[in-house]
This record gives sequence, structure tokens and C-alpha cells, in this order.
Amino acid sequence: MKINHPIYNLQFMLVCLSSLLFSASFNMLIPELPAYLSSMGGAEYKGLIIALFTITAGISRPFSGKLTDKIGRVPIMAVGSIVCFVCSLLYPLLTTVSGFLFLRLLHGFSTGFKPTATAAYVADIVPKERWGEALGLHGICFSTGMAIGPAIGSTITMYTSINFLFYTSALFALLSIGILLNMKETLSKKEKFSFSLFRIKGQDIFDMGVLPAAIVTFLSYIAYGVILTLIPDWTEHLELENKGIFFMIFTISSLLVRFVAGKVSDKYGRVPIINIGLVLLITSLFVIGFYETQQGLFVGAFIYGISLGVLSPALNAWTIDFSKPDQRGRAVSTMYIALEAGIGGGAFVAGWYFHDVIENIPTIMYGSAIIVMGSLFYMVVKFRSKS
Repeated sequence: MKINHPIYNLQFMLVCLSSLLFSASFNMLIPELPAYLSSMGGAEYKGLIIALFTITAGISRPFSGKLTDKIGRVPIMAVGSIVCFVCSLLYPLLTTVSGFLFLRLLHGFSTGFKPTATAAYVADIVPKERWGEALGLHGICFSTGMAIGPAIGSTITMYTSINFLFYTSALFALLSIGILLNMKETLSKKEKFSFSLFRIKGQDIFDMGVLPAAIVTFLSYIAYGVILTLIPDWTEHLELENKGIFFMIFTISSLLVRFVAGKVSDKYGRVPIINIGLVLLITSLFVIGFYETQQGLFVGAFIYGISLGVLSPALNAWTIDFSKPDQRGRAVSTMYIALEAGIGGGAFVAGWYFHDVIENIPTIMYGSAIIVMGSLFYMVVKFRSKS
């Protein structure tokens, strides 16, 4: 269903605010979880903090995509926020390594549901010729949550306790749920929920029509899994007390370009904008790995943020460009499966190779950069004549 009205309306603002709170809810935990896991005696499992989260996020994508196209966008967004709320409340109760890892697995369902339905919802309420702009603006809100989340999380832990951090995370998720209650459904032909909808066929899992966007998303987001896993330890190694500062810097720089990058991709095409983003991403990874200083970390974070600010709205809009109107949920789900696979794979390999040896981090950063080069090579070769 397409509702042709301006971007800047109440429904769009509500979905953006809900995404901001949702993003802040789970991102505020990220900088503190490696140390928390180590305090329980699970230092060797640091790579699983992100990897387990992304496994269930990826597994749930085909279901969330199908349900988004069948029963509606709003209820599926709500499921994601509810999972986030429940898991945050359970962290203080399950205080063993196995309990923690189980919660990380469960917590991943939140991002498996909410972003899929959100992207479909935005595409429903915004004209096609402004998808890049709208997704860029929505990305600003989601990224704002990514910026304030880690900063809030580290500050809360410094001055109160890790349990208070978990309860704050739950509060943000609860507020996200409350906003969704005031949003209008955009799916016109809805089906009643039934358990038969959980029967997933091969065609429900992956939309081959969006394969190019999925490939680039997978290869470029491997680096994000590496960043999430290693930056907290790298920040501590560089004697920075607030582990969320890297995330704050890269998110702020991302905000500076997201809105403009989305509009530019609407005007000049997705391919050249994606290529620019990949070049910036490669540069940032080399900077982070090469300069073992606080200043090098700040510069690398700034460039990394710009690269994500360019890539994210362009890749999201490119995915929807390839999709069919009645299968947007599946198309977006496919893109997010690739994204979660990249993040999870990057996090797992980074944690395995790192093994709490700081000297290994630059090597991992260089390896990530080489993988992104593969993505750029694919774009140049396959879409050389595209604009």
C-alpha cells in the first residue's frame, strides 16, 4: 500500500522516535558487556556477545519478513521492542555465563523483527522517489540511538551499577513499545494470525531479486561485527575511560551525512554512492589499525561513521528498489539476513583470533579492510556502467 503524502508527518516521526529508543535500548549495553562477561569468568566467549545476538536475528528474519507482509507492520515492530524489554529485565537475574549467553541468543530476536517491519513501514508511507531521503532520515534517528546508547550505558555503569544499566535499557524499550500503540497500520490486505504462518518455504527465506544488495551488505558489515567486538578492549588499551566514546564519535559523524547521502542517492543513483561509502570504510579500518593512539582512534571512528552514513541509506533504498510492493518484508528481511550474517561472522572470527591479545587487533582490522575491498571489486565489476 502506498500513501502519497509528505515525509514529515506524524506517523513518520513516531516510527523514527520508536526506532531511536529501541536502538538506544540495546546499544547502551554493548560497551559494558565484554567486561561484564569477563567478571563472570567468560572472557574467552567475548566473540559470542555479538555473534549469538546476530544468529537469532538472522534466523528470525524470514519469519519477520513473512509476518510483516501478512499480518502487518506495526505488530511485528512491537514484537521486536517487547523482546528487548524482557531480555533487559532478565540480565540481572541470569548471572551465570551460560545464562548470559542464552539471553544474548534470545535478545537477537528483537533486531530480527523490528527493523524489518520498520523499513517496510517507511517504504509504505513515503513516495518511491524519496525513499533514499526518508531512509536516511530514519537512519539518523536509529543512529542517534546508537550514539547516545553507549555513552549513556558507560556513564550509568561508571556512577551506578551494571544492573541499573539493564533496567534503564528495559525502560527505553518500554517507551518504544508505547509509541507503537499510536501508529496506524499501513498494510491494507492483512491476514489473521495463525501458526501456519510460521511454515517457511525456501522462497520465504531469501529474495534472489535483491541479491546484489545482500552481497554488498554482507561483505561490508563484517567490519561492523569486528568493531563491536574489539573496540571496547582497544579503547581500554588506549587508556580511554569511557568505552562508548568510539561509538559516539562514529555515530555523530554518521548523522552529519545520512540525510544528505540519502537524497544524493535518490538523485544520482545508488551505485556511485555505495562505492564512495566502501572506499571510506576501507580507509577507516586501516586508520584504526595503523595508528595506535587515541587521536588515531578518533579519526578512524569519524571516517567510519561517515562511511556508514553513506552506505546505510543507500543500501536500504537499493534493496527496496529491487523489491516488489507486496514482498517488501521479504526483501528487507533478505538484506538484514545478510547484514546479521556479516556482523555475526565478523564478531565470531574477531573474538576467536583476538583471544585477549591486544597486538592481534590491527591485523584483524586490516583483514576486515581487505574483505571490504572484495565488496568494492564486486560493485565495480558488476555495475561498472550503472549510475
